[in-house]
Amino acid sequence: MSKTPPGPKGEPLFGSSRTYARDPFRFISALERAYGDVARFDMGPMDTVMLCDPTAIERVLVSEADRFRKPDFQGDALGDLLGDGLLLSEGETWEQQRKLANPAFSMARLSGMADRITSHAEDRIADWSHGDVIDAEQSMTRVTLDVILDLMMGVELSEQRVQTIEEQLLPLGQRFEPDPIRFAMPQWMPMPDDAEFNRAVRTLDEVLDDIIEVREDSLGTDEDGPMDFLSVLLRARDDGNQSPEQLRDEMMTMLLAGHDTTALTLTYTWFLLSEHPEVEQRVHEELDDVIGDDRPGMEHVRELDYLEWVIQEAMRLYPPVYTIFREPTEDVTLSGYEVESGTTLMVPQWGVHRSERFYDDPETFDPERWKPDRAGERPRFAYFPFGGGPRHCIGKHLAMLEAQLITAVTASQYRLEFQGETPLELLPSLTAHPRQKMSMRVEKR
Repeated sequence: MSKTPPGPKGEPLFGSSRTYARDPFRFISALERAYGDVARFDMGPMDTVMLCDPTAIERVLVSEADRFRKPDFQGDALGDLLGDGLLLSEGETWEQQRKLANPAFSMARLSGMADRITSHAEDRIADWSHGDVIDAEQSMTRVTLDVILDLMMGVELSEQRVQTIEEQLLPLGQRFEPDPIRFAMPQWMPMPDDAEFNRAVRTLDEVLDDIIEVREDSLGTDEDGPMDFLSVLLRARDDGNQSPEQLRDEMMTMLLAGHDTTALTLTYTWFLLSEHPEVEQRVHEELDDVIGDDRPGMEHVRELDYLEWVIQEAMRLYPPVYTIFREPTEDVTLSGYEVESGTTLMVPQWGVHRSERFYDDPETFDPERWKPDRAGERPRFAYFPFGGGPRHCIGKHLAMLEAQLITAVTASQYRLEFQGETPLELLPSLTAHPRQKMSMRVEKR
């Protein structure tokens, strides 16, 4: 076997970056079909290896995670946005911050918050009427912002302030869309969209400053104070264990990463239910049977098996985080090929989740593939929407609880019928957004 992974021959200077930038999803799928477990290509000047072998992915994310770090590419922009928060920090800083964050995300705490999630969902659909056409992505963004602001920051913002946050998301997302020119240029080189990106970051910093100021006088102690993440960090700051800069970075990470992936999961769930009325009908039947005329709560979530399968299948077909990047800190052998230290490793949920090597009819929406007997036949890392290992998404339990409760509240009262064009096209940024407006007609059940 060759020591170097196989892969496509790219263009001079750009490598495969222009092909990737045109459609990363098509590119990833094509490489997975052509090369299987491992493929090598050039992303501009970056030597990149794409890994679709579940056994090797488990090594990178779990069993040998200390041999792989997060790479620094796009570090300037991503660093300006998220700083040294949980998503980007390494080593002792990450360990300390993760330890601080854990109690805020424990299932013991979140279970007691289910009623508040239900209330936020009820509030957001209270003014819907039969025949309305809504933007599902915008609606799900707003309700998940409500939840993360309440449960993790302990605040409820005015509609105007929530809209201010929402308005910054577009310029932030555009900055991270694949751009072959950026791949080829040094990170310090100014680009046309930098100014708008920087303005959006400053605006969100001002929002966070206001939130922190509001919360200054309501901290209590570790024994009797609130356990939202912001309160925990503010108490740590007052004890000298958290700098203002670190506090800001964690709050920015929480604000953006804490709502975006869940909002997208919900958006794609509504789209898929609209496209598959037989699945939608089964969801309605389960909701009617389990919840009836009650308000959806934690006691119901545990019994909504089919709804959980639907959400899992939505994340398989449309994983909001469609690829993870790592970098080996030393030379390693992965799936029989040598990978040098410093190589960019692409670990794509998109390619693995849609591989016919692990899924029958992988393009088909089939929630029943998550029945325990069927799911147990697949390798563990044939599905990893929340990553894995020590750096798995800390908010995965909150995300699933939100997705189930918000879907249950909404689908108990309404059907959402997609009004846009199919097939769905995706816009790649840090996460996978729908390219078209997600217009849906509200129909009273």
